[in-house]
Amino acid sequence: MAVQTLEVRPLDGPHPQFGAEIDNVDLDNLSDADFETIRNTLYNYHVIVLKNQAGVSPKAQYEITKRFDPACEGSYGHGKTLDAKRSVLHPDLKTIPHQPQVQVIGNGHYDEYEGLKNITLKHPHHKSFHKSVISEEDDLDFTRFYRWHIDAALYALNPPKVTSLMAVKVPAGRRQTLRYDDGTGEEMDVPLGTTAFVSGQKMYDILSEEDKEFVRGAKVEYAAHPYIWMSPAKSRTDGLGMISDGLELPFSELPPVDESQIKILPMCWKNPVTGKLALQIHPSAIKAIHKPNGDVITDLKEARDLVHRLQRPAISPKYVYAHDWVEGDFVLFNNQGVTHSVVGAFSPEERRLFRQCNMASSEGVMGADGILY
Repeated sequence: MAVQTLEVRPLDGPHPQFGAEIDNVDLDNLSDADFETIRNTLYNYHVIVLKNQAGVSPKAQYEITKRFDPACEGSYGHGKTLDAKRSVLHPDLKTIPHQPQVQVIGNGHYDEYEGLKNITLKHPHHKSFHKSVISEEDDLDFTRFYRWHIDAALYALNPPKVTSLMAVKVPAGRRQTLRYDDGTGEEMDVPLGTTAFVSGQKMYDILSEEDKEFVRGAKVEYAAHPYIWMSPAKSRTDGLGMISDGLELPFSELPPVDESQIKILPMCWKNPVTGKLALQIHPSAIKAIHKPNGDVITDLKEARDLVHRLQRPAISPKYVYAHDWVEGDFVLFNNQGVTHSVVGAFSPEERRLFRQCNMASSEGVMGADGILY
């Protein structure tokens, strides 16, 4: 039997070098050479789609994801934060018992899936997270970016290098209009339940030279236990960070905090293959900004407004890749070079089932200065 070579095809995405499809991938029998092709493609295109992977097991998903970071301990990227009932992540994911690094997400009831019994999945809806919401009568026709984020605990654990998403069950062909509802009038036509991606590299590249200089030297201090800390607060309508109404939990109401585990990470992260910089900030979890001159912005509204100004241009429609999922799609993305968001408003009978895997990195992220943080 002839050995098929991997064929890399750039996607018809929002801009060059963002998104690629690779054909002829056998994840169960992946040679070192083929993996190197996938790895180089990932760090050059940031989001890669492997088609027709319906037979890939949770174990194989874990193994290919870990292969990007062989030295990692294999613990889920958010650690045990999913167990915390107050975490904003808690309702969204269920852990596969025999492969705890792999989570199940989606919408609808399932009697059994991979050892999980009698589960009801609920697709995250912006009503549960945004301060202002789309009206009931418009709800199924219109949607928003739920929450732009990086997959990361942002406390104690290093941000994962790569996330994998496997489409097991995808609802049929309905589309929705995504609204920004921020006064710009911007909107997008998107497939139901799309995952939206933007390039951190593009986010950096389109900044002014003054802002580029600032972000190369600035750092972000993230809140301790950020997904619990932010849980009473609400998001902006574009999903890009929180509104500052003073609703975040006080320090005294958080789980015990080890000050040494608080993450202060550079705004810019360096690509390990190309050396290019990406503006990588989780806007909802920021607590303070450490400016290049050593000053610290501790006023939460000021810090959030600054980050929003830096990030907002890059989530305009012309920069967003909204993946049109097909059952069997296996997507890998550069979690240290991409910001992404769940999208979509589902009716109860529309069923969706996905698997997600990422692992806390074995090392910190590399800043513009070449230092690991």
